[in-house]
Amino acid sequence: MWKWGKKKNKEEAEDNPTEELENADASETSEVNAENANEQSAPESAEDDRANRETEDLNSDAEISGGAPEDNPSATEASAFAENAAEDTESAAEAEASDDEESSEEKKEGFWARLFKGLFKSRKSLREKLAYIFGGVEIDDEFYEDLEEVLITSDMGVEATEKIIEDLKEKVKEQKLKKPAECRELLKDTIKEEMNIGETAYDFENKTSVVFVIGVNGVGKTTTIGKLAQKLKKQKKRVLIAAADTFRAAANEQLTVWAKRAKCDIIGGNEGQDPSSVVFDAVNAAKARKTDVLLVDTAGRLQNKKNLMNELSKMNKVIDREFPEAYRETLLVLDAATGQNALMQAREFSSVCDISGIVLTKMDGSAKGGIAVAIHSELGIPVKYIGVGETVDDLEKFDSNQYVDALFAEED
Repeated sequence: MWKWGKKKNKEEAEDNPTEELENADASETSEVNAENANEQSAPESAEDDRANRETEDLNSDAEISGGAPEDNPSATEASAFAENAAEDTESAAEAEASDDEESSEEKKEGFWARLFKGLFKSRKSLREKLAYIFGGVEIDDEFYEDLEEVLITSDMGVEATEKIIEDLKEKVKEQKLKKPAECRELLKDTIKEEMNIGETAYDFENKTSVVFVIGVNGVGKTTTIGKLAQKLKKQKKRVLIAAADTFRAAANEQLTVWAKRAKCDIIGGNEGQDPSSVVFDAVNAAKARKTDVLLVDTAGRLQNKKNLMNELSKMNKVIDREFPEAYRETLLVLDAATGQNALMQAREFSSVCDISGIVLTKMDGSAKGGIAVAIHSELGIPVKYIGVGETVDDLEKFDSNQYVDALFAEED
């Protein structure tokens, strides 16, 4: 079997020079157009000829301005003016739709850049080792053994790696491949298939749901709840947050800050209060306010599994009794930078509760990129969200194609 040398390139310690893509700032344009719309108000004169002439001038100005951009703070005034100028209304709507599409694409590109940068260390290590393996002469037992060693040491885990190697062998045999270089894309496709999350992964977003968010302290649980609330609000969902982590000092205050950022209500409790009582109040508030999604923060006391299990059981009983029609979702938040420790946490939590999805945080600087593959393969729990930064836009739905492409890219 090929053995790895211990000499490390000093460049592995350097940060990825890839620059983050900048989102276009449309706020200044919004203010200018809003002022133009206010200045273009219809005159108060009762003379018909004069009114007609000034209306034509207003329409002409509107065509030059191009209408109101996305998130225009004077949207009501702009809309009223648009009703007086039918032709300008159509062009303004087209411009706004174009701005929405461009803004969405810019955010996706920005997220991709941060993910690509976050996986730099993992990618560099894999690239150097895989270049040697795929540069071999033939596909033999030594080829598979070397490839297996590389995948295991990249934190993909033994079980996941064995599945990947077995699938790869079958595909190589079916396609009658002879050269190792022909297996690179096949390996990527095999991992993408292994990480497919299915079509129902995000059903809770479109139903009246209660989402438990669990995880040990320090993994980014509170931040994740705030970001998820923001994403749901952008989908026009009515969101309520329950601060049921009453054991950690300042947990309620931190979550309140994020709730304000996401512009959604929060039901909190006092430090040391029974979490189930907080959930009871939150459930009744959610029903009264016709909430779409109730996000529940929980205490991450994994060191005492019995207490954790009892606590989660009590909260679930409250929901069973008070909100039986609600769809259930349980998301486990893990710090991707901890590698195999994250996998151990997933095992422990899954032994006391039913986890429906994983949120991987801190992917903006992790050298443990393969851990997402290990968790999905070994525990059968899909990675549903991935975080690459601290802002509200730095949480995105997991895309296995994007993730694997970033992990195995041959160039930076």
